[in-house]
Amino acid sequence: MPTLNRRQFLKLAAALGATLAWGSATARPSASGWRERRELFPQGVASGDPDHHSVLLWTRRPYADGRQHAALRVEVAQDPAFTRVIATATAPVLAEADWTCRVLVGDLPAAGEYWYRFVDEEGNGSRIGRTLTAPAPDDPRPARFAFVSCQTICEGAQNAYRKMIFEDERAAPADRLGFVLHLGDFFYEVVQTPDQVKNGHRYDRIIKFPVTFTHGRKVANNRFTVPGSLDDYRALYHAYLLDPDIQDARARFPFVAMWDNHEFSWQGWQSIQEFPGEAGPIPAQTLKVAANQAWFEYQPMRVTPPGRSLARFDAPHVVDVPITEFDEHGLGREANNLAAIDSLIGYRALRWGRHIDLLITDQRSFRSHDSANRDELAPLFAGTPFSFYPETLAMQIDAGREFAEGHPPAKLVFGDKSIANFRAKEPAQTMLGATQKAWFLQRLRTATATWKIWGNSLGTPDWRIDPQHLPPKVGKWTDGYAVLASGDWGTTYRERAEIFDTVRDAGITGFAILSGDRHSFWAGLAAKALPPAEFKPVGVTFVVGSISAPGMAEANEHNLKPDDPLRPLFVANPGGGAPQPTVNLLLHHGVRSALEYAQSGDLAKAHAARNPDVAPHLSFVDMGGHGYATVRVDGESMATDFVCIPRPIERSPGVDGGPLRYRVRHQIPLWRAGESPTMHQSVLEGDAGLAV
Repeated sequence: MPTLNRRQFLKLAAALGATLAWGSATARPSASGWRERRELFPQGVASGDPDHHSVLLWTRRPYADGRQHAALRVEVAQDPAFTRVIATATAPVLAEADWTCRVLVGDLPAAGEYWYRFVDEEGNGSRIGRTLTAPAPDDPRPARFAFVSCQTICEGAQNAYRKMIFEDERAAPADRLGFVLHLGDFFYEVVQTPDQVKNGHRYDRIIKFPVTFTHGRKVANNRFTVPGSLDDYRALYHAYLLDPDIQDARARFPFVAMWDNHEFSWQGWQSIQEFPGEAGPIPAQTLKVAANQAWFEYQPMRVTPPGRSLARFDAPHVVDVPITEFDEHGLGREANNLAAIDSLIGYRALRWGRHIDLLITDQRSFRSHDSANRDELAPLFAGTPFSFYPETLAMQIDAGREFAEGHPPAKLVFGDKSIANFRAKEPAQTMLGATQKAWFLQRLRTATATWKIWGNSLGTPDWRIDPQHLPPKVGKWTDGYAVLASGDWGTTYRERAEIFDTVRDAGITGFAILSGDRHSFWAGLAAKALPPAEFKPVGVTFVVGSISAPGMAEANEHNLKPDDPLRPLFVANPGGGAPQPTVNLLLHHGVRSALEYAQSGDLAKAHAARNPDVAPHLSFVDMGGHGYATVRVDGESMATDFVCIPRPIERSPGVDGGPLRYRVRHQIPLWRAGESPTMHQSVLEGDAGLAV
């Protein structure tokens, strides 16, 4: 961002629904009379989307005495004792904004560390928060940050944040995190009531009930309850921000956040809801606006609501009507749908010193219908013993009429079943939509930082496995390579290829992808195709394990029956010991590797049985990993560390967040245009087990 004057900052603050606090070169002791009363600011404080001269600050100060508005004073200081206060402002808090407060602090020195707090009219104060400004765009110093995703307070603990805080507080100043990139599922809008939980457990986890919806409704054959109003979405933020580890993390680090699906709806897309076992699609324009409003109120990010009103979100009036007409990019043309998804535009860019151009995209608001989630496919999968399906079929479903250069097959085939190709006249699916994709590709082409980092909620590595190597006693497979899962970039082949071809054709180097959603750790090379097609990586890609949400390995332990012939591919108990996630080996090294380990428990033998062609793009997979990842970049290399903790069933009693399972580093030297990237892996602490 170019340097802005005070008048321009005032306009920017209004666009962000924030009050402006202007920095001063003169530092003075605090005169606010602040006395800490955390119970009056129950959701704590937060900061977000810093640039090299400003940052957004946030708090919530609710009132229950019948008033509709109040005023808070914000103070920003160069020291935690507030003897050097450099910015103050008076900001409104309104009942109609759920008593939340947003303040844009401008004219701050770059690469600065600051402390902030809020004070009400009676001197009652919030907790103290700490934040940072970005280095100047030409600052050559190394940069470091963390990325996270997928946290649940109903069935897990946020020990990863406690570990992150503990380590950062003890790090040398140059090694501390600059910000935390949150890649979605800040909460899970599908909650359960006591009558919906059998024996009070899911897997080994005790279900808690900290969230109550006033207008919620039962879905998925009464398995879950989902929000039905703006107040219900707000209730989720109220509860999640009472969690001490989430709140402490937001008080220590500036966050840069993007939503995923659960900030709106489990299987939602655009302003449409879908639920298992229910007829759909369900028009939900009013709930999409409500979800956006709550996100805007509780996440201090540089995203603009439609009314650009100071201190509140002016929600457009929409009604829930069916969306039946879609354009060439799968975007519903219905006016209420367009108004709902445009009520908050989340995609944006952030510059952090000389070495980071961070481009953040929204994978949910503009995407076309997930082609692999269509009812027309049901006959093809009926009666199959497999939980995976052919890779070629996945490509045909994704590409639609663009498959094979415009020559899609007349039928879709799986084993001995076939159906008419309902995708033969439909366009390829899109995750980004036309407008956002044009913005993203243009920003990629013009990015000038050493590392061009794409932050998006959904993983990009292929989910490929090789069931053609199944022994007859396990199952008969006749369809070549298969995909284990779908719904993200791993099976959005056409649009992913368009992005990667742009990187190749523009000679872009230092291209790195950071993602979440999969509840697992992945590391590898970003390529649009795998053997036998040409394998030509153009970047590196990482997926972070969940903070606390259960993952595939945990589900396999409990859902796959002991006598299921396919169970050894996913989980095994060699020698009668603890369950081991052989799914890691399946994805990384192939069927024979997974089965060898399930039988012998010998990892060296399992690696010797690997199929080198199944996943040359992968160097690490842990489908049971929880924790966070850190990134360090400079002018020569990128290092991404996976910090994995034990399954977070209960909150760790210590200040350090509990023990580590492992810390694994992935080192990537900067490559030149026309070259392919390389990745070097080392285990710094612990045992990564079957993930390597």
